[in-house]
Amino acid sequence: MAQIKTILCAVDFSEHSAEVADYSQTMANALGAKVKVLYVAPSLTQYVGFHVPPTSIESFVGEIVSGAEKTMDAFLEERFDKCDAEGAVVTGYAAEEILDYAQEHKVDMIIMGTHGRKGIDRILFGSVAEKVVQTSSVPVLTIRPSA
Repeated sequence: MAQIKTILCAVDFSEHSAEVADYSQTMANALGAKVKVLYVAPSLTQYVGFHVPPTSIESFVGEIVSGAEKTMDAFLEERFDKCDAEGAVVTGYAAEEILDYAQEHKVDMIIMGTHGRKGIDRILFGSVAEKVVQTSSVPVLTIRPSA
């Protein structure tokens, strides 16, 4: 029988993240697992060649991460009060960072939201959830936003 001891809950702090957190906490409580909550901030390295000084970009990313860490603390307190959970904020490309974090921390399951993009939005922006599902070595539970 598969054992799930650690769940990775990937969030973007949108209003849908609360629903993803609820599912993660419910699963964790049912399985006696701990939760690692992850937020991936954009690195903005793609803007280095656009006459924006790298120090400005680094400073801006630093502010994003600092704000995200404060948001993470509040999110953990509000959404994970009934289970063992810890948060982390990293920078980079979301799908890659989620997969790297899952492997590095030996998680047994990933729970994340989808945004249900369709048409041109999906072509232009792709789907982080789809990329994670396609390449993850552990089960991935995706939560679609409620109507």
